[in-house]
Amino acid sequence: MCSYTSRAAALALLVGALACSDRPPGTAPDAAGGPVVLSTANGPELLARSLALALGDPAFRAHVKGELDRSPFREHKLSFQRFLTAGRGHALAAMAHGTGLATADLARTADGAIPLEMYLPVPAHRRSWKGDANVLVATAIADHDPPVAFDVQGNRLVLDPERPPATPVIAVVPVETDFLAHPAAIECLSCGGPFPWPPLPPPPPTVPGLYLTKAHFVDDFEGWLKGSPEFELHILGQKSQTDSLTDYQCAGEKQPAPYYFDQNALDWSGSVMLFSKAQLDAYNAAHPGQNIRVFVVEDDDTACEIKANRDLVGALFKAVDGAYKALTAGNDSSNAVLKLFKRATAIQKLWAAIASFINTNDELVGTAVEDAVVGLSYPGYNWIVKGQNNATNGWLTLAMK
Repeated sequence: MCSYTSRAAALALLVGALACSDRPPGTAPDAAGGPVVLSTANGPELLARSLALALGDPAFRAHVKGELDRSPFREHKLSFQRFLTAGRGHALAAMAHGTGLATADLARTADGAIPLEMYLPVPAHRRSWKGDANVLVATAIADHDPPVAFDVQGNRLVLDPERPPATPVIAVVPVETDFLAHPAAIECLSCGGPFPWPPLPPPPPTVPGLYLTKAHFVDDFEGWLKGSPEFELHILGQKSQTDSLTDYQCAGEKQPAPYYFDQNALDWSGSVMLFSKAQLDAYNAAHPGQNIRVFVVEDDDTACEIKANRDLVGALFKAVDGAYKALTAGNDSSNAVLKLFKRATAIQKLWAAIASFINTNDELVGTAVEDAVVGLSYPGYNWIVKGQNNATNGWLTLAMK
């Protein structure tokens, strides 16, 4: 039996265990070398292993299961750092005890980590896990990174980023949820939900503008560890009098009404305003002869801020504009009888300078092109979402109201 003379020695031992613990065949070993130094980069992995070890205790597993089940947030998510400190730090103490760390040392690791959330991202796992020891705790920073997981004995394994395992997985991942806001709905595990809480007020009168009423996407563009997708629709248009784009309006799950849009599956129907008539009229007055794009992303970072490699965005627009002779934008074509949003010409070389886009994890779903231009139609839809290499990634119903 070894003894340790300081908290630092215990911490070094635990972090070293992350590199040396048993793992199944096919998992690459960590590089050999000197002592492992705790950093922000491996903080989430240390926290995930600490949680997994604590889950070896049946009483703690019951506590975690109860807290997840009671969460009123979408997918029963919990703020991880808040969970650790709730109830006078019960969870933090249990995790520290399971790893042999001092509670204060583990608290500093949690405080120094990026904001995290915990939940079971796979719906089948949420239904099947009854609080037993057949569970993994996994973490990954970027979407589609191979998740690093731990079982309740602390064994480390690397999971397939595209297919979840049969074993239920609790994810400890960067926060995507606004835990400061009151949850919009409670998902009922036994009956399917969702149920509004608090009761929703009556809808406000319809404001004239461009609306989305139906959407279908061919993929969720989200790694399984990150749970449900966060689709956003952006209105892009001419920046000043240049050939560059800028983002005029976003509809997404973090936006207030009437721009609130929360699609958590491949199909959605409802009514969300993308651009008001006042906004569109002001844009047309400031940019005569120019038109707007409806651009779809699956957000993995800051809500309603498009962050993607500018070369990929440029290549997407170049391929789509080239395929359809730049008839890849739209504008209000309403008349005295009908309200219509119809195809219009995109500015030449619109893809050439998109300085506001940077390299991060947002997935580019695509830009909307009217179905008559594409030569492809789906019953009940009128615009097609064209992505990289001109791939068809979805279809939308857009209408002026």
